Amino acid sequence: MSVDHYTYRVTWSSEDGEHVGLCAEFPSLSWLAATPEAALKGIRQIVSTAVADMESSGEAVPVPLAEKHYSGEFRVRIPPEVHRALAMQAAEQGVSLNRLASAKLAS
Repeated sequence: MSVDHYTYRVTWSSEDGEHVGLCAEFPSLSWLAATPEAALKGIRQIVSTAVADMESSGEAVPVPLAEKHYSGEFRVRIPPEVHRALAMQAAEQGVSLNRLASAKLAS
């Protein structure tokens, strides 16, 4: 598996006073560095090491988010009064409850 397919992010850490490299598929890993480029390079290296260790020990390696299939469906539980209010909004706007919820989640 190519570690290039994982989801990386570099952000500034005010607490550490450095850039931090992160990987969404490995939330317990991070890498601090003085520059964003070094933070990205560091997190990619540590993820590569982690994947190699997992593969050598027979552990399941996380599938990159970009390679997962998403059905476009998920269930969410809400209080009945919120359900009712959303259904009323959808009816008033002349759209389905699904379309209303999708639009609200996307914004």
